[in-house]
Amino acid sequence: MSSRQSNLASTLHNLDGRSYGNLKQIRGRYTFGPVTIFIDRVQADPFASPSKVRVRVDRADAKFPLDLTTDRADRIAAADYLLRAGNEVLAKLDQRALILGRPGQEVLERTNILIDDAGFEARLLVNLPARGRRILGHQAADILTRDLPDFAERLFLFDRWSDAPSGRGGNTHGPSAEGLADHVRLHRDQLELRSHLGEAGLIGFVGNGAILPRTSGDSDLPMKSSDAVAFTSPPELEHTVELSSGRTVTGMGIPRGVTVIVGGGYHGKSTILRALERGVYPHIAGDGREWVISDPTATSIRAEDGRAVTGDDISAFINNLPSGSDTRFFSTTNASGSTSQAANLVEAIEAGANTLLIDEDTSATNFMIRDERMRALIPAEREPITPFVDRVRPLLTEQGVSTVLVAGGSSAFFEVADHVIALDAYVPKEVTDQAHDLVGVTAADLETAPADLDPDTGSDSPAFTAAPRVPTAKALRPASKTKTARAKGADRIQFGRDFIDLLAIAQLVDTQQAAGVAEALEYLAEIFDGRTSLTQALGEVEDMLDAEGLDGITGHRDHPGHLTRPRRQEIAAALNRYRGLSLER
Repeated sequence: MSSRQSNLASTLHNLDGRSYGNLKQIRGRYTFGPVTIFIDRVQADPFASPSKVRVRVDRADAKFPLDLTTDRADRIAAADYLLRAGNEVLAKLDQRALILGRPGQEVLERTNILIDDAGFEARLLVNLPARGRRILGHQAADILTRDLPDFAERLFLFDRWSDAPSGRGGNTHGPSAEGLADHVRLHRDQLELRSHLGEAGLIGFVGNGAILPRTSGDSDLPMKSSDAVAFTSPPELEHTVELSSGRTVTGMGIPRGVTVIVGGGYHGKSTILRALERGVYPHIAGDGREWVISDPTATSIRAEDGRAVTGDDISAFINNLPSGSDTRFFSTTNASGSTSQAANLVEAIEAGANTLLIDEDTSATNFMIRDERMRALIPAEREPITPFVDRVRPLLTEQGVSTVLVAGGSSAFFEVADHVIALDAYVPKEVTDQAHDLVGVTAADLETAPADLDPDTGSDSPAFTAAPRVPTAKALRPASKTKTARAKGADRIQFGRDFIDLLAIAQLVDTQQAAGVAEALEYLAEIFDGRTSLTQALGEVEDMLDAEGLDGITGHRDHPGHLTRPRRQEIAAALNRYRGLSLER
């Protein structure tokens, strides 16, 4: 036992039975053979947030294969594998006081495990034991000086893994060299396939054999394959990709353009759309959606009654309101279904979305369509809403924005659709020609459709010409704010005295990612200066994250807590729902 280890153990034993606040004296750095422990923060009392502790092993001691842990993308995948393996190690140790954090089905950049040039680090939360408000020092010593170093050695000493080439066979269960290699290689293949989408003119891909249904509406785990219908691409849309790893993947390619998915109720329409929503992220083996790959900017759009809107130009969809409100700079604290969906759409494009994912079931009907009888009864000059069906093709031709739309109750989008896919008991069929025949259009008609008309003038000027929105210098510095922003579960962020509702943001995966959004808002507060546009600021955040990782967004704090990297789309969505947002005019 080293002197530092002995000091920590003896200190904790001596603290047994004393008041909890005395634990603060154990903060510091301790060495346990190849393992270094950093106690960065000690909780103030047994009922406060857990203590923050890091364990680190130098790369020379860890002896991990360089070919799996050198490239940045490989490190993200390897860290994800170690996070999952680390939870297995903790379960085998039967140690519930140590919290590493549990990932979902996605492989994402997180702060829980860090791999860098120098070595491997796990960031844990630790519930140090107490009886009432008295320290249980002997148990704390067991946790920090026995179980924690044991955990680090089992996880980060590669030659202790049972199937490592130079292994001593120290573990009969737990992480494996083969499992790590497979995890990293799958991630590489998924990223390569995503890169291929753009080159092939696709905005989505669903692999043959995919299991898309989940076990239940509140679970992200896959349905048992024996109970689910495996996905099979229609021949007309089948696409095969040969990856550099030697793997060949075949499935349905969704081309750029307007794609409408139809079918009877409960036949799988929304299921495939949900899979495409999550297809912006890579998934682990066995999830069933490993080969569901979407345009990484694809954004789910829905109606959201009651949300706040600040300074959005929704005039392409809503104009000439009876109230006289300027919809080129539209603000409200309580948006209707149609105005909220219009705002969600223009904000998504502002944040860089090149693909929109829309489900008829979660949309405002009057925003989406207006049938011929209603058009005849209510003259166009008396209707302030230009429905999405009239704008979906100009979005494509003017902005390069594709749409995937689920429709179960209306054929209105057939005449503007490049592709129509029908789901029958989860089996997709390509029915574009039949759908076009029903409404009397051809593919040539779509290519020669007239330019969109401006709703104000009737001229054929572009409909989507919103000026950049510029937040004020104090846009994220309210006087009421005394604490840093923090996630309150996966669907809410506390920001000062305000709460930002994230419930309608379908592509947020967990509380850790919501926490990442909260940190991004703090970072944006430093960028906004009254001149930088929202789009520019989002680009700065993304560039910083690419260069420095999540530690950069937290100012390289020793232990940043458990965060998952959000997309710029989700950061923008949270910012836009902040009721205190202020803009330059």
